[in-house]
Amino acid sequence: EGGAASFNALQQRLGRKTVSKKMLREFPAFVRLYDVLLLDGEDQRERPWTDRRTTLEKLMGRLPDSHFDISRVVEARDFDHLAQIREGSRDDAIEGLMLKRKDSPYIAGRRVGYWYKWKRDPLLVDCVLMYAQRGSGKRSSFFSDYTFGCWDGDPDQGADLLPVGKAYSGFTDEELKKIDRHVRQHTVNRFGPVRETERKLVFEVAFDSVHASKRHKSGLAMRFPRIHRIRWDKPPHEADRIDALRALIRD
Repeated sequence: EGGAASFNALQQRLGRKTVSKKMLREFPAFVRLYDVLLLDGEDQRERPWTDRRTTLEKLMGRLPDSHFDISRVVEARDFDHLAQIREGSRDDAIEGLMLKRKDSPYIAGRRVGYWYKWKRDPLLVDCVLMYAQRGSGKRSSFFSDYTFGCWDGDPDQGADLLPVGKAYSGFTDEELKKIDRHVRQHTVNRFGPVRETERKLVFEVAFDSVHASKRHKSGLAMRFPRIHRIRWDKPPHEADRIDALRALIRD
């Protein structure tokens, strides 16, 4: 309907060798163009962004608008105005703004000084640690992969915790040692490499968006969850409810 769908919709199409007519109809693929690197055999990468943008705009006339469009150039009065636009990008398909020098060439990799990704602030929710698994590499001796959940109702009235996400980043090495010690001291069950823990430790989890998901018992799936803060001070019954997450769905 004239706009990008959520990341969850995109996932329906990724990695599929065959696509049904129903899926083509419900999740149509579309290409948004941001830059032009090579055109008619001519390398465009050394040209400044303003020239490449002009070339890209002319190229649009050769492409069917049913499957292609061009990224919008955002106009702003000043950085305060730009910050307002950034905060208004709370949409599953938009993570923030890209700031690009107008004279910048296109250079592979990260080159400080030409382009900046200015992402909007993440969403935050308090979750309770449920399961832990050993990491890999230098973390193979620590329980560093964590599954956490939110309450499906009022915990004081016997509500269950339902898993809503899994994360293995966002904490320091020193914090990892403390969490690992907590996991070992509060294990209540073991399932192969996975340990189930007492529902005691609260994580403040940062994430980009949340979507409905039939694959998870909670009916929810987070996008890019990571540990934002370890709430040693917070009792588990004060963690968030599933309903708080459901209210954030923008599908």
